[in-house]
Amino acid sequence: MELYRKNVLVVGLGKSGMAAARFLRSRGARVTASDASGSGSADAVAELEQMGCLLELGGHRMETFENQDLIIVSPGVPHTIAPLCRAREKRIPVIGEIELASRFIQEPIVAITGTNGKTTTTTLVGEMLEASGMDVFVGGNIGRPLIEYVSGQPADRVVVEISSFQLDTIEDFRPDVAVLLNISPDHLDRYAGMPAYAASKARIFKNQTSGDTAILNGQDAWTLKFDEKIRARKLYFDGRQPGQHGADIKAGRLVLHLEDSNVRTVDLSEFRLVGRHNLENASAACLAALAAGGSLEAATAVLNGFEGLAHRVQYAGSVCGVEFFDDSKATTVDSVKRALECFDRPVILIMGGLAKGCDFHDLSEPVRTRCKKIVVIGEAADEIGSVLGPVCPGGVEKAFTMEDAVAGAFSHAVSGDTVLLSPACASFDMFSGYAQRGERFCQAIQKLRAAKQ
Repeated sequence: MELYRKNVLVVGLGKSGMAAARFLRSRGARVTASDASGSGSADAVAELEQMGCLLELGGHRMETFENQDLIIVSPGVPHTIAPLCRAREKRIPVIGEIELASRFIQEPIVAITGTNGKTTTTTLVGEMLEASGMDVFVGGNIGRPLIEYVSGQPADRVVVEISSFQLDTIEDFRPDVAVLLNISPDHLDRYAGMPAYAASKARIFKNQTSGDTAILNGQDAWTLKFDEKIRARKLYFDGRQPGQHGADIKAGRLVLHLEDSNVRTVDLSEFRLVGRHNLENASAACLAALAAGGSLEAATAVLNGFEGLAHRVQYAGSVCGVEFFDDSKATTVDSVKRALECFDRPVILIMGGLAKGCDFHDLSEPVRTRCKKIVVIGEAADEIGSVLGPVCPGGVEKAFTMEDAVAGAFSHAVSGDTVLLSPACASFDMFSGYAQRGERFCQAIQKLRAAKQ
């Protein structure tokens, strides 16, 4: 792909947009950076100016989009905005940073998507391949933008987490191993409905051929709608049917049925992550690592030594016999369901934030059977209260800060209960991201503990 002296527009100045701009300038492209919010940081603006990029902040000019050789759109920018549609009408290529990067990568790629579990599974696959003796780049929607790999040191394998927004702007991206973990309602504020969102996720298989590997959740109804269209060889990490290859989740172990007809077992007696969903993540990761050339011994060792990631049903301490868990990463209704399934004792649930178009009614049954009380925060507090208040045994209480939410939840708990932060919402109404939300939760617990000593 020739970029020298090409006019290239980068739309959106987040992490991937900045990384794309650096790469494009290093290849001699004439880069314009456009951000409708006009909120690019001073450091980002200064760097772009130093690189010789033209800047367009605070709005998109149609004529800017119409006079480019190539447009790179960041995942945070809807790919359906009018200037991008106009550019496509004029046959100007509009792609994302993932697609751009893939055109310069020769090494095998393992790509993971899904509504829930992407980061855990991506991390596991990367560690399994490293434990198998390979040099591995891990990035994409987690950590480093994929385009940074192109300018860095070569690796044996590239493992990349990919969101639906990033898949919307691929054209030729073809992972050697593609994993679709699950599809449940999410981002319905950006998609027309579940069929459109599910079709976006399924694009991960779009360019695969019979020589590639597709790893699927055999129990996920939305995923299975695309099963017959997949050309790659298929492995199922749950719900494997007779004659299909993949993995079965048994009590304390994974049973692998692969193409060589040998049945292999992975002992999970020391696997530390709680919940059925984490067994699914472990199973998908194991199949992906093996498909990418990793060893079963390395995969087993990684699974049994893995302590989990921050803000994903993470133990956050106890106060007076009440245990606290940080699941701030849970930004969907389905992820809250999965978190609640981890506990067999009464739960006081802290929920809320910026709603993403999901239906909170889907939480009615797990809330009725597993929750003692709900404390709601953020913009969606009233909506959650109206939907789940009537079904929660202890009703719903509103708080205006994380500190008040933690104190309020604790006031309704007794020794042996669990306080769970699992919001089912984005965090941007009150916090810079889910990580800051989780950190504030943990800080509030520390403050509470100090007050009780």
